[in-house]
Amino acid sequence: MCAAQLARAGRSVLVIDHARRIAEKIRISGGGRCNFTNRQVGVEHFISENPAFARSALARYTPQDFIALVERHGIAFHEKHRGQLFCDRSSQDIIDLLLAECRLGPVQILAECAVSAIRALPVSEGGASGGYALETSQGPVRCHHLVIACGGLSIPKIGASDFGYQVARQFGHRIVTPAPALVPLTFDATQLPVLPGLSLPVRIACPSTWARRGTMQFDEDMLFTHKGLSGPAILQISSYRDPHAALSIDLAPGLDVLAHLKQLRQGNRTSLNQVLSQRLPRRLVEALVPAGEGARRLADLSDAVLRQTDVSLKGLRALPTGDEGYAKAEVTRGGVATQELNQSSMESRLQRGLFFIGEVVDVTGWLGGYNFQWAWSSAVACARAIAAAPA
Repeated sequence: MCAAQLARAGRSVLVIDHARRIAEKIRISGGGRCNFTNRQVGVEHFISENPAFARSALARYTPQDFIALVERHGIAFHEKHRGQLFCDRSSQDIIDLLLAECRLGPVQILAECAVSAIRALPVSEGGASGGYALETSQGPVRCHHLVIACGGLSIPKIGASDFGYQVARQFGHRIVTPAPALVPLTFDATQLPVLPGLSLPVRIACPSTWARRGTMQFDEDMLFTHKGLSGPAILQISSYRDPHAALSIDLAPGLDVLAHLKQLRQGNRTSLNQVLSQRLPRRLVEALVPAGEGARRLADLSDAVLRQTDVSLKGLRALPTGDEGYAKAEVTRGGVATQELNQSSMESRLQRGLFFIGEVVDVTGWLGGYNFQWAWSSAVACARAIAAAPA
């Protein structure tokens, strides 16, 4: 995206990618259809030591701007859930869009090219950056500006590495400790019912030092797995959870279970499980309601039993034992500290001519197209700054 913007400005660009296939992260995203943005994007949808850092770039290149680009290329898309936009056909449409934009100017792309060393060249007279010399597997490279856009540690099977963090540290930057984000969570088998494959809408919350109010909450679908829990609700909360904080899960959001059961109890000869199964998955009800109580007629149950049923369904608490790691994480939380970057240009405050954009920066979005929008917006901010600089 950064190269494409610079192509339109007529600047000469070299894109170096160590992978064999360009834009592999785009290719596999969104189930192969790429959730390329969200209609509503604000700083409240991002995690960072300084969430306000993202405001400038997001405001100057918005979801509507990227949607307009998609429409200009004739790509069909649809809204799936809460503003999430996906390609109708394939993620390849977004890759083709970016490659087509790059062809508008002098952009060269080197795939399967590894960078073994980076050296800053002496500063020229007047204080401008002297540029950079790179040693690569396809020969030496010199450039005026160097943009690090290589993402985080998520999905190592497609080549993710700590290369970006290494470069940042080389030039004195602090790294906010990386961690898997948007990732399934694991649990001790005694904490949860064993219901692999069962999915349902929940309200999930946990205390979090990353949340502005000290607690984070999401209303999303949750999936029971063989290892623990997944689905959008878990992926969202995984980015915010503190290691020793239990999750609070309401399995019946929008339903006052106690009031509902009391209202139906008078003369009701139907069993408790049958009544609950009219509103909730039967497997879930049978797993959480003691068999002796679940088989009894609702009319015969005491307030105490109904209260306990309410607690079981509305107040499930479970402490994750961990997560499924970078192999299953969609993004990486943490990265290059934003205090050392210029928010309007993404340029290093420590090293002139050096830029960091996208996931390698300590800006991590929610599930739902926010991380792609951050990639587009930060790339455009960077490209505009470089385009405005002396050639």
